Amino acid sequence: MLEFERHRPRLFALAYRMLGSAAEAEDAVQETYLRWHGTDQAEIRNIEAWLTTVLVNQCRTWLDSARARRETYVGPWLPEPVPTGHGELGPLESAEQRDLVSMAFLALAERLSPTERAVFVLREAFGYAHREIADMLGITESNAQQAYRRAAHRVQEEKPRFDTAPAHARELVEKFLGAAQSGDIAALESMFSADIVAVADGGSKVNAAKRPIVGVSQVARYLLGLFGRIPSFGADVSIVVEEVNAAPAFVVRSGETVLGTVSVGFTGESIASLHLVVNPDKLAYFQRDDQKFADETAG
Repeated sequence: MLEFERHRPRLFALAYRMLGSAAEAEDAVQETYLRWHGTDQAEIRNIEAWLTTVLVNQCRTWLDSARARRETYVGPWLPEPVPTGHGELGPLESAEQRDLVSMAFLALAERLSPTERAVFVLREAFGYAHREIADMLGITESNAQQAYRRAAHRVQEEKPRFDTAPAHARELVEKFLGAAQSGDIAALESMFSADIVAVADGGSKVNAAKRPIVGVSQVARYLLGLFGRIPSFGADVSIVVEEVNAAPAFVVRSGETVLGTVSVGFTGESIASLHLVVNPDKLAYFQRDDQKFADETAG
């Protein structure tokens, strides 16, 4: 048990990058533990490789079934937001590391095949060699290299480039929040890129835009409409800028209950994308992390 717990944080970080779902990542890690518990551990020569192999192939299988489930999902599907201010997803020191857990990248990764996603994550986020990846996935080294090239090409072709330094990005997000709260539509529009897009995920639980909102004026009006509704949630509603998926984001709470997150993507000085998650099912991990941190701080 203690040996497995030593690997648990890394396994969760890998599963989350594979699945884009904190809840499913926790389930995948638990399934890996059950497999580990039921195996003769004395016969395992490389524990890290064994656990990684079991986990990543479990995730590949789940991704196949997830595609079918998401075809019936109500409205746009977005990844689950994860607070990252306390190391929840491992080291996120470089721009490349932060990019690989961004909401924009995780949404884009849904378009990769399960094998392409596994190869790309194992290579880019965890530094495994193609030979090691091939052994884990049960494919040839040549096929692993080809899958990586396809995935890398797709990512480079479609991934927005969020090249704003974290400290400066936080300043811009706070300025953005101030404009939205004050209803300053001109200030909002001045911060947007010409092709800005806002995507909201309410699932079947919360009423949210069923299609992406595109364009400067359209997104500005949409946001002001949302912020205008906030007082109806009560006097204890707060909006705070926090680190979510390795970038500054708005977190909306009513008391201790997380109502939603708004992740902001930048290109230079301009806001290029907004990802709004208000489906309560996708905020459960965030809620638990809030409570866990509060308990640890109090203790």
